[in-house]
Amino acid sequence: MTLFQRLKTAAEAEWSAYTDHSFLHQLEAGTLPKAAFQNYLIQDYLFLIQFARAYALAAYKGRTLADITQGLRGLSASVEETELHVRLCARWGISREEMEATPEHPATVAYTRYVLDAGMRGDLLDLQVALAPCVVGYAEIGARLQPALDANPDHPYADWIAEYASDQSQQLATDAVADIDALGERFLPEGRFNEVAETFATATRMEAAFWQMGLETPVGAQTLG
Repeated sequence: MTLFQRLKTAAEAEWSAYTDHSFLHQLEAGTLPKAAFQNYLIQDYLFLIQFARAYALAAYKGRTLADITQGLRGLSASVEETELHVRLCARWGISREEMEATPEHPATVAYTRYVLDAGMRGDLLDLQVALAPCVVGYAEIGARLQPALDANPDHPYADWIAEYASDQSQQLATDAVADIDALGERFLPEGRFNEVAETFATATRMEAAFWQMGLETPVGAQTLG
């Protein structure tokens, strides 16, 4: 198995809890409450700001031009991804300024600062492993949810699903996996796999916690129409 396959296999339970979360089942069915989606989307906007910082750190940590380029691609993709959030929230009269003024949820703080800390105290492999559950997991989820759009062209969460099912998202995930496998050959001496695997599993658990945070909304919230 490649390094990424080993990491995903070692975190099988965490990965399943993340990619098979109730938030996603409701989103796929179109029954996710509007307030839950808004809550998640605003926090994810704040999340992406911190992830852009993490990818900037990846560029700084890079030892080759290819490393730096990969970090810059992640930074650019994170910034571009925020525009989806801004566009969707604008439909409900929520401005970028209001999003940025929203306090970060503890789940947002915990996850993003964990990733930044992993990068600060470790090497480039540690950082990319901490980032991977997000970019790879979202692409996997997007591809799995794509049939919901084929079945319902008027799906209330069509834009979100289409974003992560897109060729661009799939390619970013493929590149992230390839980068981790290549970094493993450079930065993973014998005996350090368990340490790196724990970083991956922890970041994956925090992804599941992020979905759960999105569900913490008022009872009786309406779905998008």
